[in-house]
Amino acid sequence: MSAVPAPLPRATPWPPALAAFGLLLAAVGWFYRDTALAMAEVWWRSDTFAHCMLVPPIVLWLVWRKRAELAALAPRPQPWLLLPMLALAALWLLAELVAVNAAEQFAFVATLVLAVPAVLGLAVARRILFPLLFLFLAVPFGEFALPMMMEWTADFVVGALQLTGVPVYREGQSFVIPSGSWSVIDECSGIRYLMASFMVGSLFAYLSYRSWRRRAVFMALSIAVPIVANWLRAYLIVMLAHLSGNKIAVGVDHLLYGWVFFGVIILVMFFVGARWSEPEAAPAPGPRGAAPAAGAWRPVAATAAAVALVALLPHGLLALLQRAEGAAAPAQLVLPQALGDWTQATPPAADWTPAFDDGALRVRSGYAGPAGLVGVHVDYYRGQSDTRKIVSSQHLLVGMQDTQWAIPAHGARRIELDGRPLVLRRSEILSRVSLSGADQRRIVVWRLYWVDGRFLGGDVETKLAGALARLAGRGDEGAALLLYADAGDPAASDAAIEAFLRAQLTPLGTLLQRVHDTR
Repeated sequence: MSAVPAPLPRATPWPPALAAFGLLLAAVGWFYRDTALAMAEVWWRSDTFAHCMLVPPIVLWLVWRKRAELAALAPRPQPWLLLPMLALAALWLLAELVAVNAAEQFAFVATLVLAVPAVLGLAVARRILFPLLFLFLAVPFGEFALPMMMEWTADFVVGALQLTGVPVYREGQSFVIPSGSWSVIDECSGIRYLMASFMVGSLFAYLSYRSWRRRAVFMALSIAVPIVANWLRAYLIVMLAHLSGNKIAVGVDHLLYGWVFFGVIILVMFFVGARWSEPEAAPAPGPRGAAPAAGAWRPVAATAAAVALVALLPHGLLALLQRAEGAAAPAQLVLPQALGDWTQATPPAADWTPAFDDGALRVRSGYAGPAGLVGVHVDYYRGQSDTRKIVSSQHLLVGMQDTQWAIPAHGARRIELDGRPLVLRRSEILSRVSLSGADQRRIVVWRLYWVDGRFLGGDVETKLAGALARLAGRGDEGAALLLYADAGDPAASDAAIEAFLRAQLTPLGTLLQRVHDTR
């Protein structure tokens, strides 16, 4: 009687599939290396986004926890996902053309996330859905909420001080109480607390709860609690300093007490949340299909190669556009001695200047005319990049730590020029408040842009116009203009700026077009 041979070990498709996927990740990482390095640079230099550097290792750990469940599945590529990946490639290209960092980085991360179901299958992506979504927290995004959160904090602190009988005089984000002056700056906004809390809260909810409803509720709390906690923190710091004669809760203590208070609040939130935690269910073994046929790895490899090609496509198009544009020559711009009835004069508010200077060229002058004195400030951009671009959230009129000027209040101004409506950003810059509020200066500033031969008012339309100009081969040039007046009365300042703009829009456009054409 002959012995029955032992069954051969069951073949698994994972080694070749993981090899193909690893090569794909390496290729995508290389293609988008500038985007990835820009993200890492923000993590390193910004305290607001320092927590983001923990996201990639956490994602790897979360995926590793699911290794047994994933091993029970077989990779099943989904080539149809190449279509949304093409859309992501187009988004990345448009964002790169006008240097919109957040859109570039979201497109890059979304490409990595979609590569999982595209190459390894939907079943695999479903098992690690939370880690894939968690990866988006690596994008340093959210600073747009900074002014709003500063406003909320100032509103709460001033209201709470008034309720507790402390007299307050407020202008913008600055206020004065009998014991001293205070300002709500970026560190006081609470945005750092909010972002760190949401990241940790999301991870806690995923690991502690099985119900998606409980997870959603706790994640919502991880947003609401740090906002309210920051309001209380700011109020308590002001009150501690006020009641102690400015002996405590100032200087380094200001920050120390804030983080201690925030840490206690977050610990309480987690302690309460843990009371409703759900035990982790034992993973159900996935059904094992028939042993893969010879060559089953080929669809995986083919799809991975197709994904890599899609990821490469926008970089090839960008290289062609950059070659066509050539090297950017230095920009030359001189404001004329006279613009119609307006003659060059000493600029108003000569002691104020914007808190940014990243353009290729900056010119500034004043013009005296029938309606008053108006300042013209032009930043011209040629050869834009991630750190030098016409529209940026870093283009502040007043720095957060400015000791002379208060953070401006923003609004909008709608006017019709040459038969076309234009909505401009209008700001009032205030000198720091005193107890009496006397002799306070107000500088009115209108901001507009010039791109591809047109004046524009909005940030989004300016970015779109710049992208279309580059795609049409007309370069990436543009200008940001600040028109400002210091007439004492905001209404008089607005009238002077509007009169100058109506009279000089065409001459200014001709001047900027001449700079654009001398490349």
